[in-house]
Amino acid sequence: MRLTKTTSPALILAALLYPAVALAQPPESPQEGQQDVDPGSSAGMAAPDDSRPPPPPPVADEPAAPPQVTRETVCDDRQDDDGDGLADCADADCFGNPVCEAGGNTERNNDRCSDWIDNDGDGAVDCDDTECSGPGITVCQGSYTGPNEGGGHATGGMGVDDIPELTGDMTVEDLIGNFGDADGERNDYLCSDGMDNDGDGRVDCADFGCRFDPQVTVCQGDPGFRFSVVTGISASYNFEENALAPGGSVPNTQDFGDVRFRRVQVRALGSIPMINNSFFLLNLRLENSPRLTFMVFQVPIGDTGHYINVNSGSGGLSSGLIISTSKQPLLDPPYYLFNGFEQNNGAAAEFGGPLIGNTLRYRVFGAGGSGFFNGNVGGAFFRDDTRNFAWNVGGQLHLNILGSYDRFDTPYLYTPVPATFAILVGGKYDQRPRERFPAVNAQMVFEFSRFHARVESYTKYVLDYGGSLQTAWNAQLSVLAIPRWLMFAGDIGSFYPGEYGVDPGFDAALRRPIQQFQWRVAAHWFWFRNIGLLSLMYRESRFEENPDRAQDNTLEREMRLEAQFRF
Repeated sequence: MRLTKTTSPALILAALLYPAVALAQPPESPQEGQQDVDPGSSAGMAAPDDSRPPPPPPVADEPAAPPQVTRETVCDDRQDDDGDGLADCADADCFGNPVCEAGGNTERNNDRCSDWIDNDGDGAVDCDDTECSGPGITVCQGSYTGPNEGGGHATGGMGVDDIPELTGDMTVEDLIGNFGDADGERNDYLCSDGMDNDGDGRVDCADFGCRFDPQVTVCQGDPGFRFSVVTGISASYNFEENALAPGGSVPNTQDFGDVRFRRVQVRALGSIPMINNSFFLLNLRLENSPRLTFMVFQVPIGDTGHYINVNSGSGGLSSGLIISTSKQPLLDPPYYLFNGFEQNNGAAAEFGGPLIGNTLRYRVFGAGGSGFFNGNVGGAFFRDDTRNFAWNVGGQLHLNILGSYDRFDTPYLYTPVPATFAILVGGKYDQRPRERFPAVNAQMVFEFSRFHARVESYTKYVLDYGGSLQTAWNAQLSVLAIPRWLMFAGDIGSFYPGEYGVDPGFDAALRRPIQQFQWRVAAHWFWFRNIGLLSLMYRESRFEENPDRAQDNTLEREMRLEAQFRF
C-alpha cells in the first residue's frame, strides 16, 4: 500500500490492525460440498478431508426386561410380589401355603391381627375377629385418637380446637346455648341420630349440649362408663352338718347336693362426667332379689392425688367384703375374718391420698347408721326396740415397700406378675348398740412371678361386760401353675372369740361369738382367657360354740364345682 500526504490517519490505522483482526477470526466452516484450505499450505492446495465429524458409536444392546411375576411367590414377606394389590396370605395364590393355615393361636397382638391369617380358625380374619379389638391392639383402631386429644369424632368431631376460649370463671357448661350453639340437642336420642336437629351447624357429639350436658351419656367417650357382670353356676355336694362326737369322730348322716346360680353380680363403674380423676361404683347382687350392696362416689381434692369419697359404709379397714366376687380365689370371702369386726353402716365418708408419693399413703374415715344392715344399701331393720345410733372412725397407713399394690387388686394370677411387697396397718373405734371396741387390722401382701401370698389379721377388745379380746386371721396363697390356663389357691384361718368377764346375756343384738377353724383349697381352669373360669373347691369348717359340749360343735365339709363368666 502506498502512502501519500493526503492519506487519512484512519485508513493508516485500519491497515495496521487488519492482519491482527484477521488472525483472531476463526476460519469459516466450509460449506457443504467444499473442502477446507489449510492455512499453512500453498495457496490453492487442497487439504485432505479429515475434519468431518466421526460417525456416532454403535448403540449398546438394552438389557432385557425381567420376566413379570404372575404369582405371589413368598407368602410371609409382607410384600405384594405379583403387584395385584394383595400381599401374602391375602392373595389367593397363598391360600394353600402352610404359613397361611390357622395354627391354633389366638388373635391377640398387632402382628397376628394384620397377617391376613385366621390364626385361631374361627372364621374371622384379623380386624374382623373380635379378639383384635382387645386392649393393647392398635392396628384395628384406624386413625381415631379419641375425644379431647386433637382428633375428630365419628359423630361430628370432639377435638379441643373448636372450643371457644374460656375466660374468667367460665366452664364448658357455659358454652351450651352460646357461641353459635342453638341448645337444641341435649338428650341421648337427638345426640345419636346423625342429624343437626337444631340447625346450628354442629351434629350430635359436636354440639355443645351433647358434649357438656352430664345427662347425655352417648357422647361421654372419655371419661366413660363400664358395665361389669359376674355370673357363677355351681354344683355343690355338702356333707351334712354333723355333731362332733367325743373323740372327734363324725357319725354317719345323710349328705345332700345342690345346683344353682350362686352369684349374679352386676356393676356400673367409671369416671364421673366433667370431673377428672373421679370414680363411681354401683354394685348389685341379683341371685334372689335385686339389691344394691355397695356404692361409692369419689372426687379429687386439688391435683395432689388426695381425694374424698362417700360410700355405703361397709368397707372399713378390710376390703374383703366389698371387692368384686370375681376377686375371690376361694369363691367366697373368709367371713370369720370380718363378721365380728366390720359393720354395715348407713353411710361413710373417707379422705385419703399420698404422704410420700405412692410409697406411703393414708386414708381416714368415719361412718354411722341406725339399726342393722344386711348388706343392702339404704336398708335397715331393728331386731328389737333398740334404736341406738352406731358409728365408727378410723384410719389406715399403706406402705408399698416394693412395687405398687392397691387394696382393691385381685389375688388371681393369670400371667406372671412383677415383684410387689406391701404392708397395711390400721385402727378404728366402733360404737355398736350393745358393745364398744377399738380394733386393729394388719395386712401383708407379697407377689412375685407366679406366686401371690397375703396374710391378714383383725383384733378387737370389747370394752363392756368385763372385757373380751377377740381375734381372727387368714393366710392365703395362690400359685399360677400354667400361665393363662391353671391356677391353684388355698387358705387357712380361724376366729377366737375370747371369754367375757361378765355374761352379757346374748340376744339378737349381741350374738354369741363362735370359735371357728377353716381351710380351703381350689383349682381354677381359665377356659376362656381370664373371662371364663371353671373352679373346683373343697372347704372344711369346724365350729365350736361350746368346747365343753360336743353336741354344740359342728363340722361342715363342702365340695363345689363352679363355672364363672366375668367381664
